[in-house]
Parts: sequence; structure tokens; C-alpha cells
Amino acid sequence: MEIGRRHLAAVGALAIGTLNLLQSASSAAESADEAAVDKAIEALRKALLEKDKARLELLSADQLSYGHSSGKVQTKAEFVDGVMTSKALTKSIAFPELSITVVGDAAIARHLFEAEMETDGKPTSVKIGALQVWQKQTGNWKLLARQGFKLA
Repeated sequence: MEIGRRHLAAVGALAIGTLNLLQSASSAAESADEAAVDKAIEALRKALLEKDKARLELLSADQLSYGHSSGKVQTKAEFVDGVMTSKALTKSIAFPELSITVVGDAAIARHLFEAEMETDGKPTSVKIGALQVWQKQTGNWKLLARQGFKLA
């Protein structure tokens, strides 16, 4: 059998179509994961605001490394306990400028951390940068690491 230009064109078109289909499927899966991570980050924000211990524990990986902008680093238990025993009344928390990148079963999220709090009747505003690393564990996105940092 002779292979002519038509055969080569058909095979080429099929290869390009298959590649585009695979890329579209990969993009759709990535978009679904990005949406799931975004939902987990919003759940974390609400759990912090509401001091929801059960939700904080559910969203945090057992191996959590939670770094503050002061340099203090906490385990999962220390992080949850710190939120629950904080004397500050948190009035608002926002995560503006959120960007999420998913790579396999890991996700990198960067955002600002803005909060309005009150301690002993004194208002305090916080605005720092934050890097979060999420990992898909048993089908759920868990916060594996977080590092806060001071803005220039």
C-alpha cells in the first residue's frame, strides 16, 4: 500500500486532534481541582473567622507546618489550639489577590491576608502576604504548609 499525502494529512490531523483533546481533558481536570482548592481556601478563611475547631482540623493535614510572618512555626495541634485560645476578637478576614496553581496532587496558593481584629478593646489591622501549599489526601484538599510574610 502506498502512503500518499492524503494519508499523511489524515494521520497528522488525527494526531493533532488527539493532542488537543488530551490537553482539554487535562485542563478541565486542573480547573476542577483549582475550583476545589479555592473552595477549601474559602472554608479555611471562614473556619479561622468563626474559630471552628472541627473545620480547622478537617482542612489541615496531620503534617501541617504553619508559619507566621513573625517566624513562629506551628504544628497542626499548635495551630488549631492557637486559633481557639486567641484573645483577639477577629472581625474580618479576607484573602485578596488569590492565585492558585495545581500540580498533580499539590496546589500552591498565594494571596494577601487582611484582617481586622480587636484585643482588649484596641483595634488592630493585619496585612501580610501568604503562601499556602495544599495536598490532595484521600480525595480531599488539605492544608499541608502555610507561610506568612511581611510585605515590603
